[in-house]
Amino acid sequence: MKAVVVKAFGGTENLVLADLPDPRPRPGEVLVEVKAAGVGHVDVMSRRGELGGSFSPGFVPGLEVAGVVVETGEDVDDAWVGRRVYAMLDRTGGGYAGLVTADVEAVVALPDQVGEAEAVALGFNAVTALMSFERAEVRKADKALVRGAGGGVGLMATLLGIHLGAAVTAVTSSALRGERLAALGASTVVNRFAVAQAYEEYDIIIDPVGGPEFDRFLEKLAPNGRYVLCGGVAGFPTPDFGSTLLGRFTASPTLLMLSLSSISRAELRARMERLLELVAGKTVASLIDEAFPLAAAAHAHDKLESGAAFGKVVLVP
Repeated sequence: MKAVVVKAFGGTENLVLADLPDPRPRPGEVLVEVKAAGVGHVDVMSRRGELGGSFSPGFVPGLEVAGVVVETGEDVDDAWVGRRVYAMLDRTGGGYAGLVTADVEAVVALPDQVGEAEAVALGFNAVTALMSFERAEVRKADKALVRGAGGGVGLMATLLGIHLGAAVTAVTSSALRGERLAALGASTVVNRFAVAQAYEEYDIIIDPVGGPEFDRFLEKLAPNGRYVLCGGVAGFPTPDFGSTLLGRFTASPTLLMLSLSSISRAELRARMERLLELVAGKTVASLIDEAFPLAAAAHAHDKLESGAAFGKVVLVP
C-alpha cells in the first residue's frame, strides 16, 4: 500500500510517500480502506518530534480516518465488512495510508448522508468542542467566547455553540475569517490582532489556544463563569496564571481542562455518533478547507501550519 512516512523529525520535507506492506487485522480489529484521513496539529507536533517517546522516525502519522471496512479480525462480526466508517486510531497513528487497522471499539458507522471527508472534518475537533460545552454546562442565551475560532477546534466550537443556543463571540486572526464566521452565525467577531479589543464578560470561554495570553482571557469571565482549556496551539499558559484566577475569587470562576486522552472510547463513540446525526440532518455543518492527495502531505502540513486553513485539511489516498 501507499503511505506517508516521517523519515526524520523536522520540516515538511520529511513527509515521504512510500510503499509499505498491507496491514492485517488482529483479533478485535477491522481493516479499513482509507477514503479520507484527517490532518491535525497533533500530526504536525509528531512530525517535529515534539511528542516525546510516542514516535520515532519511520512512523506513519494520522490519528483519524474514514473509509470502508474490507476485512475483520478474529472475534469481530463479519457484518462490518463493506460498511462505511469513521475510525479513531491509537496514539501510534497510521492514518496517512491506503489501508489501516483499527480497534472495532473505536469505529463508528457513517450515516448514508455523510461523506468520508465530512466525517474526518468533524472528528476529534468536533468531539473536543462538544465535550467542552458539556463540561461548561452551556445554557441557552449564555454568552460564550471562542478563542482561535478560525482553527479546527475553534471553528467547530463556534458552530456547536450557536447550535446549543449560545451567543458566540468568535476571536480570529483576519477580516476574511471574521466575515466567514459572521456568515455562519457568530454574534460578534473580534480580530485578535486589533490594537483596541472590545471584549465583554462571558459566561463561557472555550480555549483551544492557551499560551501567554491565557490569563488575560481568564479576566473576561463573568461572575460564575466557566473557562474550558481544551488545547495548546500557542503553548502552555505562563506558570503564574493561577494568581489571575485567585484574584477573581469573589466572582467564583471555574477553570476546567479537557484532553480527549482521558475520555473512554465508549464516550468518544457516543459523541461522534451524535455529531454525525447532526450533520446528516443538516443541523450542523462539517467544513472542509482543502483535500490533498497522499503525495502532497507536505503541502497539507504547510497549509495547516500557515494558519490559512478555514475548516479541516484532509488527505485523500
